[in-house]
Amino acid sequence: MKFVDEFRDPDMAKAILERIHTLVDEIPQAQERPLQIMEVCGGHTHSIFRYGLEELLPDKIELVHGPGCPVCVLPMGRVDDCVAIAEQPDVIFTTFGDAMRVPGSKKSLQQAKAEGCDIRMVYSPMDALALARKHPDKKVVFFGLGFETTMPSTALTVKQAEKEGIKNFYLFCNHITIIPTIKAILDSPDMYIDGFLGPGHVSMVIGQAPYEFISAQYNRPLIISGFEPLDVLQSLLMVLEQLKAGEAKIENQYKRIVPDGGNMQALRAVSDVFELREFFEWRGLGSIDHSGVRIRDGYAQYDAERAFALPNLKIADPKSCQCGEVLKGVIKPWQCKVFGKQCTPETPMGALMVSTEGACSAYYSYGKIDTKSIA
Repeated sequence: MKFVDEFRDPDMAKAILERIHTLVDEIPQAQERPLQIMEVCGGHTHSIFRYGLEELLPDKIELVHGPGCPVCVLPMGRVDDCVAIAEQPDVIFTTFGDAMRVPGSKKSLQQAKAEGCDIRMVYSPMDALALARKHPDKKVVFFGLGFETTMPSTALTVKQAEKEGIKNFYLFCNHITIIPTIKAILDSPDMYIDGFLGPGHVSMVIGQAPYEFISAQYNRPLIISGFEPLDVLQSLLMVLEQLKAGEAKIENQYKRIVPDGGNMQALRAVSDVFELREFFEWRGLGSIDHSGVRIRDGYAQYDAERAFALPNLKIADPKSCQCGEVLKGVIKPWQCKVFGKQCTPETPMGALMVSTEGACSAYYSYGKIDTKSIA
């Protein structure tokens, strides 16, 4: 099959892996400690474990699974706000399916739906707008979340609602931005990252230039990577080649999808509808400056945060749940006290176990870990 099988070719994978094993032995810092390479995107984490890539890599490379799953970094307080909106009369609350089971402090959206709230899964914000057209007597709220990947579709939906004069459509905006997140990781005192696999889908929108500070200010390489097995392996090899040469550059492995300049039309739509928040709260990472967006005043009539009274409380995760440490790469998922016991994909305590792109879910599903043996 063209464009799929060619990126899963076992002979090519073997050749790249042989080069990785040879090259890592030529990198001085790898002889003192394992090289820590973070894949920022949850899609990469899923691919790494689905195809068993981590087990094929030398012990001198340690993959760190970053915060690139937007569902996984959603704090409990924002879930509580979702439930508060959904519980109000004459509201149809719409959301992507992977957000349904994210735990709030008291309940998830799935539990609220079971209790009678009109909560519906949609595939796009345009589906929510269609519901607003169909039910003019209801307030239809779309739960907007995701990095720059999904921001353009949300922004264009708001612009379409304005164009049609639809008055009963609202957006609960929880979109987040990737660049301040990476900066917060680099500034974190309890971790050291040697290089990054950059997110392919986000980069398709924002392009290559926003990452330049990583090489210029922090002297770290970042490779924008695709998601197939050979994409990931080639990107890891490109990181190692830079480390061997003592370089720190931003390179684009995913050129078949990611234009260096990004998608200007998408960026214009985002800029029209959204502006940066002063700060945004992340599950496990705390407050990060300018890491989220909100609706501009010009589109205030579509802003659910202005239209509904929300608790807007900061809720701490359960002490037994160590999502924060996993998100920052401080511990591996199986080192969490509740992993595979109280916390499973069927009964998740933390957001990292809910989403298929979450590190805990990926480890649980593909990590070949005997959870019965976990002490």
